[in-house]
Amino acid sequence: MSKARLKVAINAQVSPGGASGGIEQAVLGLIWALGRAEDDGTDCIIVTRPEAPDWVQAVLGQGQRVVVRSYPPESRAEGFTGLVRRALRPARPVLLPTWRLLRGGYRRAFGNTSEPAAVDGFLESLGVDVVHFPYQSMVLSSLPSIFSPWDLQHLHYPEFFSSSDLAKREMMYPAWCRNASAIVTASQFTKWDIVRHYGIAPEKIHVIPFAASTAVGDPVSPQDLAGVRQTYRLPPTFAFYPAQTWPHKNHIRLIEALALLRDRHRLRVQLVCSGVLNKFWPVIARRIDELEISDQMCFLGFVPKRDLRALYRLAQFVVIPSLFEGWGFPLVEAFSEGTPVASSNSTSLVEYAGDAALLFEGASVESIADAVRRMATDAELRDMLRRRGCEQARLFSWERTARAHRALYRKVVGRTLSEQDRRLLGERSSDGSCDGDLGKV
Repeated sequence: MSKARLKVAINAQVSPGGASGGIEQAVLGLIWALGRAEDDGTDCIIVTRPEAPDWVQAVLGQGQRVVVRSYPPESRAEGFTGLVRRALRPARPVLLPTWRLLRGGYRRAFGNTSEPAAVDGFLESLGVDVVHFPYQSMVLSSLPSIFSPWDLQHLHYPEFFSSSDLAKREMMYPAWCRNASAIVTASQFTKWDIVRHYGIAPEKIHVIPFAASTAVGDPVSPQDLAGVRQTYRLPPTFAFYPAQTWPHKNHIRLIEALALLRDRHRLRVQLVCSGVLNKFWPVIARRIDELEISDQMCFLGFVPKRDLRALYRLAQFVVIPSLFEGWGFPLVEAFSEGTPVASSNSTSLVEYAGDAALLFEGASVESIADAVRRMATDAELRDMLRRRGCEQARLFSWERTARAHRALYRKVVGRTLSEQDRRLLGERSSDGSCDGDLGKV
């Protein structure tokens, strides 16, 4: 008798259009890859939200279909708890440290009692074997589940979060990690961050890097490149930074570095940035005005994927000054498009960069400026980094990302793993060997 097909539900209740940043691209990439991998008996139900029921349709592949959830999963968790949280909001800056101490003492005495939102039966009604929550949101169910907490940035840079966001994350993230059957991260950095801060057993956490999101779509032609250059009125030569304007993306120090190069070295580097201009954008805009450097700036906002791919191709180099990343999409995208990269040496970026990027200190304007100066003036350096980037790009494959996730789906439901599955998950094979290179980037 043939083994029954494995049925997986993937939570894709993301708001499309760039507001979710790299999370949107990660979810799309995973669905695209799973739908195009060789059929191994796995089917996927993609759960979307009523406000955007069809946002994943363009990437669906074999064995995949969409189901629309009739309400956001968080709505059942509101009620009295939501009223209490809103009432206590003004006092949260004072209450949060005390709450953390009490929570820690209570857990030491009685163990963990916190849980995600209560079971409502929706996921069970889908008839699936396992549920994957591929970003920072989860609901409780009686089914085996996989949770993907992309990063714990709030513990490293609490100043970038509101007190209510901090309280919510510290209430839910540890609970989600403990309640999940398995955890997936895209970097070793995030894995060990979770182990260190939440006390999760390392063997519960699986590192599965993602590939370039720009690969999910059609390639760009010379006509596309010319059209993008004309549409956005791009300068002949420019540095490119693709990132939504969150504080940790560090646009301000990058702009200050360009002003330093202009004033100290008479070097004018044009900067093109893509990504949603969110609520922090006015702060960035004010700094641009203060430095009188608007003539070197071009902020495009959110751009379509094909235009993004063209921007990588047209750029002289990519610069990534981010202070914190759970994984390195812009790095991998630049490598795959043949664009040399200068990157900060923070968090997971070092893992993804290897020796293929010029690294600098993201917290230092001087260090950023020196890296930008070298990239803008040293053609041999750019050529070397371009070659190394192309080699580094070979480490990242959507096919392998899909196969590793499918192996993990089989593991959490108790199905027998093949030797290939074990290698993909970095586990010891029957001969005692261990192939964990996927998790080492």
